[in-house]
Formats: sequence, C-alpha cells, structure tokens
Amino acid sequence: MAKEKKVTFADIAKYTGFSKTTVSRFFNDRDSLTLENQKKIQDALDVLGYQENKLAKVLANGKSEFIGIIIPNLYLNYYAEMLELLLSCYDQYGYKFLVFRANSKEEVERAYIRELQAYKIEGLIVLSHTIPSQELAAFQIPTVAIEREAEDICSICVDNEEGGRMAAEHLIEDGCDDLIQVNTFFPQSSPAYGRITGFNQACHKKSRQPVLIQAEFSDTYESIQQKIAEIFEQIDEHYPKDHIKGVFLANDTYASMFVKQILRKYKEFPDTYKVIGFDNTRAAQECAVGLTTIAQPMKEMADQAMELLNLQMEMKKKRIPETLDKPVHIKISPSLVARETA
Repeated sequence: MAKEKKVTFADIAKYTGFSKTTVSRFFNDRDSLTLENQKKIQDALDVLGYQENKLAKVLANGKSEFIGIIIPNLYLNYYAEMLELLLSCYDQYGYKFLVFRANSKEEVERAYIRELQAYKIEGLIVLSHTIPSQELAAFQIPTVAIEREAEDICSICVDNEEGGRMAAEHLIEDGCDDLIQVNTFFPQSSPAYGRITGFNQACHKKSRQPVLIQAEFSDTYESIQQKIAEIFEQIDEHYPKDHIKGVFLANDTYASMFVKQILRKYKEFPDTYKVIGFDNTRAAQECAVGLTTIAQPMKEMADQAMELLNLQMEMKKKRIPETLDKPVHIKISPSLVARETA
C-alpha cells in the first residue's frame, strides 16, 4: 500500500491561491485574516485531509493548548465530579488538560506548577487549598480558583454561607432538638468556612444553640470512614435517645458515611436522626437512604470557570497582551434538595 502523502503548507497555498505566509497566519494568528479567507483555508484543509502537527505548532508559537488542573483528591465525590465536568469542556474549547493530584504539601505543589510551566500551559485551574492565591498570582499564568481562598486570582464558588443557613433552617423546621455541624479544620479565608458561619447565624436567629464538631480527616477513604464512625458514636452516645438530632456534614461523602453508620446500628433510618450533606454529588443520589443535601450547581460552576479562564487566556494572546484590572470573583447560589434523610 502506498504511503499517504503528508499535506504541507505549500499544498494548501497551491490549492487556495494564497501565499505560504498567509497559510501560516491561519494557524498562528487567525484573527489577522478575514473571515472569508479563514473559511477558504479551512475548506482546503478539509478537502486535502490536512493533519496538524501539534508539536511543531507548540515549538513555533509557544502555545501548547494545555490547561493545568491541580485537584486535592479524588476520593471525595465533589472533586471527582468537578474534574469530570472540567474535562468535558474539551469539546467546546479544544484545550487539553494536565491533571495533578495534590497532597497538601506546598513544595510538592510548587513542583507540580513548575512542571506545568515546562509544558507551557496557557491556563491553570486550582481546587487545592495549599498554596496561597498571592503566590499563585505571581506565576503570571491565567488562573481560576474553584471553592478555595482566591483574594489575588479569579474565582468561582458557591454561596457557602447561604448553604449553611439553608441547612440549619431546614433542620429547625424538621423539628430537630439538637443542631450539630460536622466539619474539618480550615481557615476563615476559605469559602467553605461560610457553611459554619451561615449555619450558626440561622440557629442563633431562632435562639437555638448549634454545636460544631471539627475533626482532622486524613487522606484515605478508609481513614475517613473510621473518623465518621467515631463521630457518629460520639453523637449517638452523648444526646438523649428520644431527641431528634439534626446533623449537617461538610460534604455528601461524609454524610453518606454517617448515614451508613446509622443504618449499621439501627438497621433502618430512625425518626430521631435528620442528616444533610453538601454538594449534591452521586454520593447523595446513590446513598442507601436518599440523602438531603445543599446542591452546588457544579455544571454551571465548571462552565463559568472555563469561560473566565478562556477570557484571561485570550487577553494574553493579543499582540499587546492584556490582563484584568482586578480578579473577578463569581459567587453562585446553592439550593436545597430534600430527600429521605431530612
């Protein structure tokens, strides 16, 4: 079988009647051509069966079409599903993704970013909380943070405070005697701290005294299950058996584990427990008992993150690169999804 001939710029120029310089501009500075000429060259590419040499393009113009993503972990459903949504944006934007899973060690994450820079990434999406936004901004890479501290970079987050209020109000309306929140330790600069603030505010507004249980959750699924089991036993032994205990957990993964402990002990979901998670991930939808949760509009958040990142990348590609005057921060409202647990 004869070897298929590689289509060159000269072939495209001959077919279209344009110079090789004009054809080159189509690949490297498309906006400098009229829309009519862009269409003529694109039609020629389709007819001739041109296959672009991506590596050569990177070497020629330094644009890799790569976006870096740094994500804390994949055992929490929220991060796994958010990553899936971001990766699905390829069809719309054509960018490829280089993903690094963080481990809460600053030097390791800095090494990740240096490696991403070596790949000439055009943008960065950060869900990890380890490196402060001021340092991320100093890398001068178009960056968007999702649900983390982001004073110095653009960000997308849900209104966590509103979500905390929704959870508390729902548990109070459900007749709970005890209002308990289970969360991890994090600084008040973290958006997720708003869940604690909002929950407490809603309780105090009704003259109720909330209880906050904070714990260190390590980085394995099994160890988190063990910690949730300990917290469940602590709650179950401390509060009167006939009290209705309203428990709001930091995310759906923790909440579904908590429900599992209730079912393991009582063989059914008793009327004396009301449980609410956060995120509305598959963990809530597939829980043995339908898990009530505060839903983050994750698809909307992923879409807006890509739009905001793409805006910054396009500004940087201009002949005279531009940057935003100040970081853009987008906050999206959550919603309550009521199921069987509350």
